[in-house]
Amino acid sequence: MDPSSAIDYPYSPVLGYEHKNMPGLLVIPSLLPPEIQLILLSRLLHRDLSDPSHLTNIHTHYTIDYPLPGSSFFSISPKWLDPIATPLDPTVHRPLSVNPLLSRKMRWMTLGGQYDWTRKRYPDSVPPAFPTDIKQMLEGIFADTKAEAAIVNLYSPGDTLSLHRDVAEECGKGLISVSLGCDAVFVIGLESPQKEDDTQKNGSRDAKTGGGKTLTLRLRSGSAVYMSGDSRFAWHGVPQILPDTCPSYLQEWPAGDSGEKYGDWRGWMSSKRVNLNVRQMWEQGR
Repeated sequence: MDPSSAIDYPYSPVLGYEHKNMPGLLVIPSLLPPEIQLILLSRLLHRDLSDPSHLTNIHTHYTIDYPLPGSSFFSISPKWLDPIATPLDPTVHRPLSVNPLLSRKMRWMTLGGQYDWTRKRYPDSVPPAFPTDIKQMLEGIFADTKAEAAIVNLYSPGDTLSLHRDVAEECGKGLISVSLGCDAVFVIGLESPQKEDDTQKNGSRDAKTGGGKTLTLRLRSGSAVYMSGDSRFAWHGVPQILPDTCPSYLQEWPAGDSGEKYGDWRGWMSSKRVNLNVRQMWEQGR
């Protein structure tokens, strides 16, 4: 399949739920069928992760040797020990070969607008283009939101995401969050956590504890949440990734239909959760 071709999503009615205590939060348990999950996962982690214009958490402390255009990091054997990430300060960090890079160290990647985690804002420079195929699919499902920026989070059991609010965008259009892989516990609350004044920041606001009414959900692979209306700026986080919950049709990824091309990485996805979180940056779009 052409890695840039349109994703043939079967647009048809699906069930979604809204809780009375969380107006604007739409939960869609089975948005993406298995075949679309596989395509989306491959586009994100083969194509987009191998694109140097998409910044990652690794770039803060390393320079990365990228694979050739059209190739994937998963084309490199996990047994290959030569470094592909060189530390900016070798007195602080060690070089990374491909196995530790992909198995534990890679935590997030940005698409489209490249959020600056130090300054807590989006840069003024023109961002890389958001992947067209993913943009078209998501905007076809969530017509009120233009896909302009995204963060792709990679989790393993034991990883968490602290309570925070997404407030760096200049508009209040809904956030799209799609889950792939292992199940996750998702917590969201409309009221401010304790000690909000001590933890408030300009772009992402973090807190340790929640207050007021909260909602706890178990998100499975292929599910989506759409945070709009009152829930758009709600506090939310991921306190737990549930091990041994990756669905069977994703467990072998990146091996499987590709034959032995990625055979050495067989089972990599069985202990992972990938979350695609998409937002619109500007009120009118650009």
